[in-house]
Amino acid sequence: MNYQFFTQKKTGTPQSQPIPGREKEMIQGRSGGFMFNAGIWQMLRRCLLIGTAQSTYYAGKQELTEDFVQVIKEAIATNPNKVAEEIVYASDGRAINNSAPLFALVLLSMGATPEAKKAFQEIFPQVVRTGSHFYEWLSYTKAMRGFGKVVREVGKRWLSRENVKSLTYQLLKYQQRYGFSHRDAKRLFHVQPPTEEHNALFRWVVKGWDEMPTEIPTEALAQIWWYEWLKRNPNKTHEAIAQGNLTHEMVAPVGKMDKQAWQLLFDKMPIGAMLRNLGSLTELEVLRVDTPANLDRVEGVLNSSTYLRKGRIHPIDALKALKTYQSGGRIGRSKKTWNPVGRIVDILEKAVELSFDVVEPTEKVFMHAVDISGSMSYGVVSSVGMSCCEIATTMALVTAKAEKNYAIRGFSTKFRDLGISKKDSFRSAIRNGSATRCAKASNQNFGGTDASVAYDWMIKNKFKADIICFWTDSESWAGNSHPAQALAKYRQKVNENIRAVYVTLAPYGITLVDPKDPLSWDLGGFDPGIPRLIQMLAQGEV
Repeated sequence: MNYQFFTQKKTGTPQSQPIPGREKEMIQGRSGGFMFNAGIWQMLRRCLLIGTAQSTYYAGKQELTEDFVQVIKEAIATNPNKVAEEIVYASDGRAINNSAPLFALVLLSMGATPEAKKAFQEIFPQVVRTGSHFYEWLSYTKAMRGFGKVVREVGKRWLSRENVKSLTYQLLKYQQRYGFSHRDAKRLFHVQPPTEEHNALFRWVVKGWDEMPTEIPTEALAQIWWYEWLKRNPNKTHEAIAQGNLTHEMVAPVGKMDKQAWQLLFDKMPIGAMLRNLGSLTELEVLRVDTPANLDRVEGVLNSSTYLRKGRIHPIDALKALKTYQSGGRIGRSKKTWNPVGRIVDILEKAVELSFDVVEPTEKVFMHAVDISGSMSYGVVSSVGMSCCEIATTMALVTAKAEKNYAIRGFSTKFRDLGISKKDSFRSAIRNGSATRCAKASNQNFGGTDASVAYDWMIKNKFKADIICFWTDSESWAGNSHPAQALAKYRQKVNENIRAVYVTLAPYGITLVDPKDPLSWDLGGFDPGIPRLIQMLAQGEV
């Protein structure tokens, strides 16, 4: 027995303790481990991109949202214009959905300074784009602040926009949402119609048409005329769809929906509606193996980078559609069942890849470290039906598919080969997964989290990576040294120039990135531009 254990120089600090000398920069996470403080701006971006309306392993949605509110308030007091920029950034197809940006928009309108009010007014039309967004914003506004002057001004402008045809489309497509109707909105904001077309539209909004005009009043009101005509002639649904350019939201409540009606709707269906209705269209046999023209249209729309971007199709939406469609209706909210068409599954597979932003191979060596600990497999991302672990695996695979030299391994308290390569399809990566288990890693999910084991393994195996990418919730607590310390050791022993990226997939205020390390980066959420940004970081372009 001797005291060598005590006299030997220690190279690391247990993650249950802060790094000596760095205590003021570190905070204790909900798991008990100490990590660096991410700061309000990184926390704000994560909350906007990921949302807080779903509980995680370590916190409930109420607690997460309370943290979100406090961060927004602090950020607004510091720099309301930067907050506005972050809201627009997230709302422009980067957040999983628009709810978190809309929620933040209301808080921005509550800012105490004139700068906050002005920023809110300037970005309002960029964030509140559809009737559904408008009513969701109204519901948050009513609950959180009421309808003061600044709110009434933006509401009036939204309802009196110059393009009457566009406004008609939104008010007809979304006649009510979130406890509000278009009639409620009109009365709430006391909008004075700037033109006769607006006046005619608002009369329909408030009173409807007891007596229908014999002819279409104006081109801007044509869809309303056909909608009212269909209400009176439900047996002529096909004609109303063909002549009136009505969407399924307009037709379904008042018309008779049969296969031909759906075929007519499909012929002009926008990308978002198409993605959501693939199962229904298959059940109705509009989409079959022997309908090649229809399948060609699905491919032409869903496999177009231009359509995906213009439609703001988030990669997670495409992944959800793939998982739901290939299940034949066994998962998801649909009560319908269908036999999946193989070509459509292939199209959705390609759509997932195209919806991310990647470039040509960089020739760099990538190590992808996917967090497969219990916390990453516990919760389901709101409205998506997939765990963070499933999504992390998919995002790592996207980046790997763009490269030649890579490895994908999983970490918890060990660093394991997940058996995933670029030859894997996304459907195979999520096959046999459930809402709480991780794809090909489904048999390897286990308890504790120690991100430093990735560096330990690479040191032991002399794996010389140019960049290591962690896909994690950043709650690392089980190791005998901090990831930042293990990274320093790896640089000393293997590659002094390695770059480290930590993609945090939970709305927490912690980070594994040492703020003093110029070659480490913290990226937040499920931003579709992350794979390309990682490639740029690998090449030293950022």
